[in-house]
Amino acid sequence: MLTIKEIAQRANVSRTTVSRVLNNSGYVSEKSRSAVLKVIEETGYVPSQHAQSLRTKKTKVIGVILPKISTETSSRLVKGIDEILSEAGYQILLANTNLAPEKEIENLRLLKSRHVDGIILSATNTEKELMEEIRELAIPFVAVGQNMPGFSHVVFDDYQAAKDAVQALIKRAHKEIAFIGVGESDPAVGVLRKKGYLDAMKENGLSVAASWVRTGIFDLESGRTCMKEIMESSEQRPTAVVAVTDRLAIGAMQYLKEIGLDIPGDLAVVGMGASELSKFITPSLSTIDFMIEEAGKEAAGIILIMIDKDVSNSIKREVEHRFLQRDSI
Repeated sequence: MLTIKEIAQRANVSRTTVSRVLNNSGYVSEKSRSAVLKVIEETGYVPSQHAQSLRTKKTKVIGVILPKISTETSSRLVKGIDEILSEAGYQILLANTNLAPEKEIENLRLLKSRHVDGIILSATNTEKELMEEIRELAIPFVAVGQNMPGFSHVVFDDYQAAKDAVQALIKRAHKEIAFIGVGESDPAVGVLRKKGYLDAMKENGLSVAASWVRTGIFDLESGRTCMKEIMESSEQRPTAVVAVTDRLAIGAMQYLKEIGLDIPGDLAVVGMGASELSKFITPSLSTIDFMIEEAGKEAAGIILIMIDKDVSNSIKREVEHRFLQRDSI
């Protein structure tokens, strides 16, 4: 492998000039820069990442913590993050929590020990212990999906998205609308989306039967179980249901098909997340598209600003959403 000294000799420039070209820092004449780049191209020289890290005190690695690494949402988020970071010469290091809150803290500590230049967290909670751990990081940090005052974050308007889903059903003359949610440990999905549903019903003068509201977890079977509970326990069956994720909605649809009901003739269904599967099931699922890939790009952009400009102030971005009308309503 060539050394900087050997490149300097071949290009007939100083070692300082070669270093400036490699690190893109300091003034270098166009003639000297071209000479160095020509040698690098001809020899296929690749600078040592370790050596660069020692000089710049940067690893050019960003840690990304995901709640469930196997989901489509995580894949779309990472795609957006990687598109921006790779263009800037950064690599990403993925960590998985498998929806366990304690793993978020464990992974924050692990990534910090790996000396990453920054961390992007797809957050599922805002518990005090997690917030304290983030404060002690002392490196650029961005949360995605949860509002974290005092920290940089990219959020969705979960409250309005749920209202939009309900409103789409009301416009189609539905008045008895059920709801399948998740636990309140997730403020965005578990709290704000439920509040959006309840407020939309109230603002339109519609009552909500207690039996129409069920809480599940983030999987298909939970959606099926919640829908079964709603249909079996309600004196007055709903004519529509809103689920806070597509997986819950698809699970609900499966149960409705099992008992011989027509979708949307007997009961309309709306999900949230715009998953790939939502387009291909029968009937296709009406859903909220949260523009996840765009959120990943925003998070990556923020982390680069914080690194390059040494910004410690929190930066907030909100990503727009849209309602996708399909056959399930």
